[in-house]
Amino acid sequence: MHWLNWAVVVAYLVYVVGDGVRRAKGTTEIEGYFLANRSLPWWAVGLSVMATQLSAITMIGTTGQGAVDGMKFIQFYFGLPVAMVILGVTLVPFLHGAKVFTAYEFLEKRFDAKTRSLTAFLFLCSRGLSCGTIIAAPAVVFSAVFGWDLTWSVALIGIPTVIYTMIGGVQAVTWADVKQMFIIVGALISIVVVLLLRIPVEPDNALRIAGAVGRLQVFDFTFTLKSQYTFWSGIIGGTFLMLSYFGTDQSQVQRYLTAKSVDEARSSHLISAFWKIPLQGVILLVGILVFVYYVFWAPPLLFNPKHEAQVRAAAPAEYAALEGRYRDALVAREASARRLSDAPRATDRGDRVLLQEDNARVDAVRTEALALAAKATGQNARDVNYIIPHFVTHELPIGLAGLFIAAVMAAAMSAVAGELSALSTATVIDFYRRWIRPEASDAHFLTVSRAATGAWGIVACIVATFAASLGSLIEVVNRFGSFFYGSILGVFLLAMIPWTRARGAFLGLLAGMGTVAMVSYRAPSVAFLWYNVIGALTVVVVGSLLSIGARQAAPR
Repeated sequence: MHWLNWAVVVAYLVYVVGDGVRRAKGTTEIEGYFLANRSLPWWAVGLSVMATQLSAITMIGTTGQGAVDGMKFIQFYFGLPVAMVILGVTLVPFLHGAKVFTAYEFLEKRFDAKTRSLTAFLFLCSRGLSCGTIIAAPAVVFSAVFGWDLTWSVALIGIPTVIYTMIGGVQAVTWADVKQMFIIVGALISIVVVLLLRIPVEPDNALRIAGAVGRLQVFDFTFTLKSQYTFWSGIIGGTFLMLSYFGTDQSQVQRYLTAKSVDEARSSHLISAFWKIPLQGVILLVGILVFVYYVFWAPPLLFNPKHEAQVRAAAPAEYAALEGRYRDALVAREASARRLSDAPRATDRGDRVLLQEDNARVDAVRTEALALAAKATGQNARDVNYIIPHFVTHELPIGLAGLFIAAVMAAAMSAVAGELSALSTATVIDFYRRWIRPEASDAHFLTVSRAATGAWGIVACIVATFAASLGSLIEVVNRFGSFFYGSILGVFLLAMIPWTRARGAFLGLLAGMGTVAMVSYRAPSVAFLWYNVIGALTVVVVGSLLSIGARQAAPR
């Protein structure tokens, strides 16, 4: 990569880290370290929430998802506005008014200590896994671009981020997130402009080509538990997921607890409610335009260069034959795309069908190559996470490639910093201070908090080394979360039902996790978004029934 690209990367990272360290100075109390003394403006909190969502996973995984599947993934977010409105009148004022450090402290006040600890433990499991996946995203970039071993790439991202997070508090994280939003949006818009200039057809025809092969299909109204992204899984399962993530996950709760008031906390949530879906549409559009670009400029058969090298070594003749078929299929697809672009819209049905057939042939050869790669490497060979890194490093002009990589690095550092801060907060407040040293000084808790941050950073780096091989990173992180989120949400829903009892909440939570685990094992074809619905409803039903039984059995 050109030295100018590296200069852009280094300059931005030095600025972000330096500013984070500067803002951390003078923080001597845990309320300042964990909650910025509850003093942040609503717009900064809102942008921080958005920035945490726009992690390196979004920059790499979601854009790659757009290139492979088109706009279907946006259905995943259909429940977000609904969830934000519900949270604005329920959990946000509930938790902000309770003056707690973590969401799980509230559960002890409402139920008992064991329900609080179990819920906090499940959060730590969920977020620890997801944090590792966030680190894996930029590690994929460096592994693909520079040929580095994935473990060293993870260390390059993880170690500086852990050190930075240990020094800074949530205030440093929040203001870093604000800067991150601007560089991410700027990088995405710049890439869209470059793509529109480089694709050799008019923008409307580029979208016409994408639409012909299904990349612009947004809505799928099929009601099935097996399809991952449909209108119903997004509006129902997505609402449950977003309610749990934004309402009960400490990484998000900690954000709005830093706001000055309940009204400002509500306002910070509305930023995501109104802007998340349009911004996600832009991100997916980048991936779609990259797909169209590769219709006219031949892409590699395998985007993962490491896997390609291993396949060439293990099965050179078979892979060479696939490459020959792939070149022929690409030539045919390009010809069909140009023919469709020139055809009148009123009479282009036949040209659309021909492009679909030629694109299916390209996909078929790619599928064979991925199967061969899986056989040669013994790993999941799906290379959706490598599509955008390949495009950025091979096709973008000097400077802009550096801007994109800087955006990926900054996104990863800010998102991971926020996650590690939340993990540290829950560890110290819900376990260490609650059960081990309840009367220690703030200085002691700050020391323990920094140690906890370091420990969780090590866990995240270990998870990251295998997360990159699990498929689309944006799916992986949400799959991890969906396993836990529904059941955690169920406990908070029980907390808002006046007559529920602690025993019902605790056993209901166990029942919810057990049910999700059973569904995951026994019915693996059920899409992960439905886990959120299954977990939440199981906890509410079981917890409510047990609470009714306890009330009836109680002496009068």
